[in-house]
Amino acid sequence: MKKKIMHIVESAGGVEVYIKMLLKYMDSNKYEHILVCSNDYCKNDFDSSVKAFEQIDMIREINFKKDYMSIKKVRRLIKHYNPDIVYSHSSKGGAIGRIANLGIGKKQLYNPHGWAFNMDCSNIKKKVYTMIEKFLSKFTSKIVAISEAEKDSALQNKICNSEKIEVIFNGIDIDKYNEDKKNYIINRNNLNIPKDAFVVGMVGRISRQKSPDIFVKAARKIKDNIPNAFFIIVGDGDEREEILQLITKLNLEESFLITGWVDNPMEYIQIFDLAMLISRWEGFGLAIAEYMVSKKPIVATDIDAIPNLIKHDESGYLARVDNVDSIVKGVLKIYEDSVYKEKLVNNAFKRVNEKFDIKRVAKEHEKLIDDLSRR
Repeated sequence: MKKKIMHIVESAGGVEVYIKMLLKYMDSNKYEHILVCSNDYCKNDFDSSVKAFEQIDMIREINFKKDYMSIKKVRRLIKHYNPDIVYSHSSKGGAIGRIANLGIGKKQLYNPHGWAFNMDCSNIKKKVYTMIEKFLSKFTSKIVAISEAEKDSALQNKICNSEKIEVIFNGIDIDKYNEDKKNYIINRNNLNIPKDAFVVGMVGRISRQKSPDIFVKAARKIKDNIPNAFFIIVGDGDEREEILQLITKLNLEESFLITGWVDNPMEYIQIFDLAMLISRWEGFGLAIAEYMVSKKPIVATDIDAIPNLIKHDESGYLARVDNVDSIVKGVLKIYEDSVYKEKLVNNAFKRVNEKFDIKRVAKEHEKLIDDLSRR
């Protein structure tokens, strides 16, 4: 009989991509999946990988009335579908799923996809998030950390003991990338980017976490040193208008493109000459693995899980958080030194194929679920 796994998730974006890939590569002869998700998800994207798809109202912000209603609905769904394992994803999905499972007693997996208490927020919020995670960890069979840094952070904040945490590094669908790139149609010409431009790009939500403001400020200094530089942000978010205003203020309108949300960011990454992920905090940084497999040199920030992926001066350049000059220094070093650039690209490409393939992620999940089921 197949093991039945109920996934509960509020957050879209990178978490959604992760779940799509995970469900695709887990053995469909051994496991069936029920997806309980927010209204940000599209049923058609999961038709071939889930037994059941249930959308409920879930929001990122804490709202006691709405959260209570979400918990009631999830609790009913757990009782209705009777899964072997409840797998809750992200901080909000993790809280709702684990509270809903109280008293029902299904085996409980939780993947925070980046701890909420590591976000750039007030000390009061950090303390509240830490208290919630500590309390709910008591009702969690296993916590899946997507990096060693995420595990270390949990232990430093005394969320749980080491035995409760399983590190399963994140990954990307390398096979799909190799197949899809044969059919890419996006190019510099149809994006109105000059053929001789040095394109610096980043993929991610336009939100404080991803430091789009620092990206634009760095762009100004890069442009002063590399006159043919052009800049792309692949993504969208709640800070878009502020970033557009900053682009205008720094006279970068003719050298900047914000794509909005796109179906396949990898198609845009192949246009980049250099890729950035300069986050203020980061649970894993899936975009980095995408940059690696696309053979793009990387400038990223030395924060949280990113050094688990990139070794400074070996597979990428690590800059200091919120430090424009440090970021620009990395860009110029890569631009001016082709031998250095090739070393970074080759080492990163080797590393992503060895460490960050989603097939490995799926296999490690299967082992974890099988072990948990035997307890």
